[in-house]
Amino acid sequence: MKILVVDDDFELRSIVGFALRQGGFLALEAGDGAAALAAVEAEQPALIVLDLNLPGGDGLALLPGLRARTAAPVLVLSVRSAEEDVVRALDLGADDYLTKPFSPRTLLARIRALLRRAGVERPEPLVSGDLTLDLERRTARVGEAAQVRLTPLELRLLQLLVVSASETVAIERLLVHIWGTRGAGERQLLKQLVHRLRQKIEPDPAAPSYIVTAAGEGYRFDPRPH
Repeated sequence: MKILVVDDDFELRSIVGFALRQGGFLALEAGDGAAALAAVEAEQPALIVLDLNLPGGDGLALLPGLRARTAAPVLVLSVRSAEEDVVRALDLGADDYLTKPFSPRTLLARIRALLRRAGVERPEPLVSGDLTLDLERRTARVGEAAQVRLTPLELRLLQLLVVSASETVAIERLLVHIWGTRGAGERQLLKQLVHRLRQKIEPDPAAPSYIVTAAGEGYRFDPRPH
């Protein structure tokens, strides 16, 4: 399930994104209003987390544009706790308001509550080609083969590859999605993670056909039946 995080603060955006990924969500990120509107139209997120302090204008000014493009719940984040700010955000189309600082657990609880109210709390399995990925049960099945259980890291890796099927996902994006960092040390861990995942889903792990390496760039998922 895709959740869009709109915040110009890279560090906070990364923290929120990592919390979402730990909660089993696919985090999308936008640093300004234009990028947020483009992401909504292209990705159709199930929920939007919107910070009010954005470059080039207040996040409140972005709410009408978001509402014109999507019915997805909007959770506003802000250091402002005055009642007038909360009321204005809700009047402009926000569904909930969370004051900074906040804990990741509180953020995830608010998000789940909004998704329940929107009737989309439980994500549907992802299907691509003959692979089915069940995010709730953390399992994958290829064709008629038995289901295999995935670790949280394997799930995050396969989730991003599947939703980006046929497209090469850059190593840097994979590192941030899985671990929340871009450190050089994680590159070797990523190779090991890919190796373990191939052992679980590839008919022939020595000649992988689902998780394909794009040398020097990243990895892609080939959704064609094999």
